[in-house]
Amino acid sequence: MDDEASDENLMLSYCRGDADAFELLYQRHRGPLYRFIMRQCGREYADELYQDIWLRVINSRLTYKVKATFKTWLYQIARNRIIDHYRRQSVRPVENNPDSLSLLSESERIQPENQLETNDQHELLMNAIAALPRDQKEVFLLKEEAGLALDEIAVTTGVSYEAAKSRLRYAFKKLREQLENVHEH
Repeated sequence: MDDEASDENLMLSYCRGDADAFELLYQRHRGPLYRFIMRQCGREYADELYQDIWLRVINSRLTYKVKATFKTWLYQIARNRIIDHYRRQSVRPVENNPDSLSLLSESERIQPENQLETNDQHELLMNAIAALPRDQKEVFLLKEEAGLALDEIAVTTGVSYEAAKSRLRYAFKKLREQLENVHEH
């Protein structure tokens, strides 16, 4: 399977029975998707939701059609599943739980001598993200974790492009303010 193949072509190949295509899609999206779910719901529910979302991708192989980017489609499934989860559980999304934000991604692993300072900075950032209002946190995570473009974020969240842009702008503004306040103290 071509490592450079688009996600959409990989999904179409998987729909035709190519299991390697699914494996490559899974490898590309597993980390960001898991972190997105965990930072929305907390560690307690992340594994179950993560597996359920991938199961939905697998089960849709007979009906999948390219209507948006694969990434947008995947995160719409994730977002809808998270919303369903909240409705069933009658619980609110994780708002200010830094524990749910504590995983370091593979790209954040660094040399031991720099680990302490980086861990402190990482914790400050994760606390600032956790403190964002839910709508702003969601668009921020879709941008930073999932790597979605603004138009994809708008489609995924079901809001206008301008609303997505505004939420993201406010999220960055609040994060900057929170991090500047920490450095002043």
